[in-house]
Amino acid sequence: MSLSIRAARLTDLPELVAWNAAMAWETEHRQLDRDTLQRGVAGVFEQPRRGFYLVAERDGVAVGSLLVTYEWSDWRDGDFWWIQSVYMSPDARRGGVFRALYAAVAQRAAAAGAVGVRLYVETENQRAQATYEGLGMQRCHYAMYEAALAGTGGSAD
Repeated sequence: MSLSIRAARLTDLPELVAWNAAMAWETEHRQLDRDTLQRGVAGVFEQPRRGFYLVAERDGVAVGSLLVTYEWSDWRDGDFWWIQSVYMSPDARRGGVFRALYAAVAQRAAAAGAVGVRLYVETENQRAQATYEGLGMQRCHYAMYEAALAGTGGSAD
């Protein structure tokens, strides 16, 4: 079965929204507001400076995706590429889909002159952590904090 990675297209929007909602439910038992989520995913296509989605296809059928966003590092004079919103359809898991998506991100990041690739992971998700470590990623020494701003719907996602 052939696996390919491509840039997401606007026609992928319904699937990206559904996958984001499924990922939030599976990982955090959070029910996301679909209208907000749809606007959020569409916002990436509307303003490419925000990032981009990649889609993995197996034999022409979309089986997973991720979002890449950018963080400027003044310390390193370059961008970190953040991997977010990772989702694989259940039947595609443990089949090398994330590995292929990660390789595509790393290749594009290096070609663009990025200084590194980062992602965050739920503290209890040992399987994902093992996957990331198996790809050569290392746990960093930073903890993450957030604060919701008034009028933004309550949570700081």
